[in-house]
Amino acid sequence: MAFVEPSAPQPLLLTQYERLHALLDEIAETSSTDCAETELLQVAIEHERAERRMLSLFAGHIVDIDERAAYRKMGCQTVSHFISSVLNRRGEATRLLNRVWAIGEFPDMQGQILEPTYVETAKGVADGGISVRNVDVIVDVMRKIPASVDEAEKEAAEATLAHYARDYDPASLRNLGARILAHLDPDGTITDDQDRARNRGLKLGPQDAQLMSRLTATLDPTTRAMLDVVLAVWAAPGMNNPDDPSSPTGDPSDADPDALAAAAERDNRSTEKRNHDAFSALLRLTLDRGELGGSHHGLPPHLIVTITESALREAAGDPARTATGTLLPIEDAVDLAAEAQHHLAVFRDHTSEVLHLGRARRFASRAQRFAAVARDGGCTHPGCTRASFDCEIHHVAEWVADLGPTDLDNLATACGPHNRAVGRGVEQWTTTIAAEGFDAGRAVWHPPRSHPSSTPRVNHAHRTDEVLDRMRIDVRRRRTAASGSRPAPTPTDTAADPP
Repeated sequence: MAFVEPSAPQPLLLTQYERLHALLDEIAETSSTDCAETELLQVAIEHERAERRMLSLFAGHIVDIDERAAYRKMGCQTVSHFISSVLNRRGEATRLLNRVWAIGEFPDMQGQILEPTYVETAKGVADGGISVRNVDVIVDVMRKIPASVDEAEKEAAEATLAHYARDYDPASLRNLGARILAHLDPDGTITDDQDRARNRGLKLGPQDAQLMSRLTATLDPTTRAMLDVVLAVWAAPGMNNPDDPSSPTGDPSDADPDALAAAAERDNRSTEKRNHDAFSALLRLTLDRGELGGSHHGLPPHLIVTITESALREAAGDPARTATGTLLPIEDAVDLAAEAQHHLAVFRDHTSEVLHLGRARRFASRAQRFAAVARDGGCTHPGCTRASFDCEIHHVAEWVADLGPTDLDNLATACGPHNRAVGRGVEQWTTTIAAEGFDAGRAVWHPPRSHPSSTPRVNHAHRTDEVLDRMRIDVRRRRTAASGSRPAPTPTDTAADPP
């Protein structure tokens, strides 16, 4: 009789979360019709309290994951990558980690557990009295307090904010924070260069449905002074007006005075629009003069646009895509094509440049990188949205270990962290190239052996045009089936995207 070794018991914490999910299932199946109005309101209050308390528990788990580098078991290089990819919290990993930093209990070098950075805020979250959004406000206000302010005043400010966070909405709490900051530094004399350096920043928001983007910035005094001078000259009335073909462009000192005066009289743009157009003209000048150097991750630091041949020919269809991941309306791409002295190419056609280098060299050529931009659109790791311009070229069959050739069909685009996540270890990903199906030619990522899921995955985040093509095929198939005709075959993926 064979002896079967008993499996290890499941950790208590996982058992508790299973019970929690079972309880949530019970709650979901329980009708609220039996509750009186006051009881129903209390249900909503208790639900909100439970949701707030979960942040405190979550912070503790993230601290432990980070301290033990447990994220490597999922093939991630940092806890931030774990939050973004595995927990699918892309775009908010930094804000979430700021909350953990504010209320989490971190160990010191000797392993002793320290108090949270913001003690009173942590207590308020733990008992369900402070919401997640108010934690964000407290973190934002506290980081703006000058470094030279007395520690006791900082602690009092945090305690005050935490106290009122239990009753204030985020807007009111932010106003209170502004008053506290004004009280601590009424004349701005305490603020020093260190504080200004800490608070400086420029953020480019995502593109909206109109492909427009919002740019927000907090400029230090020197940058503001320089920008004032630039805008005074380049955003002057009549200068760099894209709506006026006769408007002088570039350096105003080279413009004909009479032409500039006439353009200024015709100029009905607002100050904001003139500033925008001046900024655009400056960026174009920087690119035209090659001021950004000769290479960035093997690609020229120029405007590189990927577009289908039919879209360029018909000036219609899905938007073009740049190597940085920005979408361009077809009309804008056509305008660029008319004056392209950078790298505008239609990659869907065959190229005469060598794309197969075999074992002759290890590093991909510029032509291969261009082709990879068109094919991959960005990092090929499942769910990663990093654009091609900030990526590296990864050998699917390793150049050293597997004698993989430097050929386009053995190369894939991968950002630095995900490129380094590939290997032969238990906690590393492996890659192959799909040989058939809808994803033929695409990089397939196979999870680490320590990963709870073994499903291979292909990243479609950068190729929405192909996803839309697949959706159109599916629509035609459904219409054919509805009409009683023989249905067309449904396109299938070689590998599944993450849920």
